Amino acid sequence: MYQYHCLNPIAEVGLKKFDGNYAKTDNMEDADAVLVRSAVMHDMEFSDRLCVVGRAGAGVNNIPLGKCSEQGIAVFNTPGANANGVKELVIAGMLLAARDIVGGLYWVRSERQNEDLEKLAEKEKKKFAGTELLGKKLGVIGLGAIGILVANAAVALGMEVYGYDPYISVEAAWKLSRDVRHITDVNDIYRECDYITLHVPLLDSTKGMIDGEAISLMKQDAVILNLARGPLVDQKAIVEALKTNRIRKYVTDFPNQDVASLKNAIVIPHLGASTEESEDNCAVMAVKEIRDYLENGNIHNSVNYPNCDMGVCKDAMRVTIIHRNIPNMLTKFTAAFGDLGINIERMTNVTRGEYGYVMIDLGNVADPKEIEKLKGIEGVLKLRVMQ
Repeated sequence: MYQYHCLNPIAEVGLKKFDGNYAKTDNMEDADAVLVRSAVMHDMEFSDRLCVVGRAGAGVNNIPLGKCSEQGIAVFNTPGANANGVKELVIAGMLLAARDIVGGLYWVRSERQNEDLEKLAEKEKKKFAGTELLGKKLGVIGLGAIGILVANAAVALGMEVYGYDPYISVEAAWKLSRDVRHITDVNDIYRECDYITLHVPLLDSTKGMIDGEAISLMKQDAVILNLARGPLVDQKAIVEALKTNRIRKYVTDFPNQDVASLKNAIVIPHLGASTEESEDNCAVMAVKEIRDYLENGNIHNSVNYPNCDMGVCKDAMRVTIIHRNIPNMLTKFTAAFGDLGINIERMTNVTRGEYGYVMIDLGNVADPKEIEKLKGIEGVLKLRVMQ
């Protein structure tokens, strides 16, 4: 029997994907798996029993990846599960920036008691007039699951779309509209585009990428959209740009007092993936990843270990080992099984940075206590046995 613990409310449609071999526990120390959305885990202690953390969403800044990796805990996220919800909000953000819809709504509300509202609206509406998206240039920085959907949707709206992603995968490239222009220098997007939207992960290399220098290259009427991660945009630089009217609008899904108080800032209360459909999709995907890992040892969408899939074990039993990526580890494992008189039917070893992952299918059933002795091999971080 496996046990799971939820640090945040997780959509019930996802939790229902756990079968009778799983039970929910209120005690994290008893959990084999933890599901999380936004709860901050950096100060938490993890028991030796914990095998996997499933993030029902894409970002993992709230999870201590280094600590998890060292303790043999696989961390999964759910890339693409909330992509459509974010895409739709990006399109809405562009429309809100293009036309002063918000200002118009506030004006109508303020004049709702005026008997001449209808006539007055005809006189005042020019204050809220804007521009259309058709024919405007959109720069999409980051062509992952969300960026591709945004780019393709913008093409359908008649925009001239530029895409920048030096690490775009072959699979992603196939999904991208052929009308999207591939840009190799991000500065060209800063110089050319009317709208610039960010869809990259928060890394040391991307933190503050929209800084004063980047903004200085942009058009005076450029609109910046950040529905990815707040720190991608340098706070001081964007405040200064808004105060001096250096850009037209800033649309962000990450509210703070400095930006929220400024004219021409459209600040959304972190609604990007907050749709029923996105939350359901993320929960379902996270549970499927957790189950496949606990029951079969397969890794998909891990952010700290290499992906690996050997399907369902058709032999006597399966052993998985998370280990440090150091020389002679495989030799030590095979020698240990040989000493136990156990025949290896299939074996896969994959590595990612400092860590490696071995999946081994055995031809005959062995005493799990004997296999547990492999934990004593230097470099082994976690060993699991599945029958």
